[in-house]
Amino acid sequence: MRLHFVWIGKTKDRRCAGLIEDYLERIRRFAPVEVSEIREPGGDDPEEVIRREAIRLRAAIENDDLIVILDEKGAAMTSTELSDFIDRQQKRGTKRVALVIGGFAGIDEKLKGQADQLLSLSRLTLTHEMARVVLSEQIYRAYTILAGFPYHKI
Repeated sequence: MRLHFVWIGKTKDRRCAGLIEDYLERIRRFAPVEVSEIREPGGDDPEEVIRREAIRLRAAIENDDLIVILDEKGAAMTSTELSDFIDRQQKRGTKRVALVIGGFAGIDEKLKGQADQLLSLSRLTLTHEMARVVLSEQIYRAYTILAGFPYHKI
């Protein structure tokens, strides 16, 4: 199963970028990883920004992708529950999972409606860059749980 991380904009904070790249490299020991950094459309009208981002996000997602969108109203999972979710997808033969993080204004409701899973990383508000770090770390943690590595117990 391939993992496709899709998010708006580049990670500008070099420390966050370093952590993300470190976790993505670790994940690659378990599964192929792709990253699509979608160019920010710009603009001041949040509704227009969301609409234009949705077009770009949708273009990065393949028709047969299992779509997981990060959303504050999504399901809160433990690390073990996330590993179970990944395990189920692998056993079902899911070819690729698209893990989507929207921009500052949020994600288009129609795109959310197309998601197979809405996922909340925390009830706390995270910057988009920190959300990328947390998501990549949790995906790595999920794979270590499935592999029986001691990383999760640290």
